[in-house]
Amino acid sequence: MANIKSAQKRILVINKKTARNRMIKSQLKTAIRRFEESLAAGNFEEAKTRLKLVEKKLHQAAAKGTIHKAKASRKVSRLATKLNKAI
Repeated sequence: MANIKSAQKRILVINKKTARNRMIKSQLKTAIRRFEESLAAGNFEEAKTRLKLVEKKLHQAAAKGTIHKAKASRKVSRLATKLNKAI
């Protein structure tokens, strides 16, 4: 543990941010997995709605700084391409 008070505070803040980022990334992975499962099952209408949800979550994560803005856009683009190829 750090001895300096500001360093102790930074440790607490970093732990909170790490927990938040981990939670957001887990939600992203789950949303993407559900989209791909519905796509693999052939439920294209469900996949379209799930893609909208994934897009929303990705852009929210980018806005919070959890992932980079370009990474969010790239993932949305690739998932949309997957959906369009499957239809």
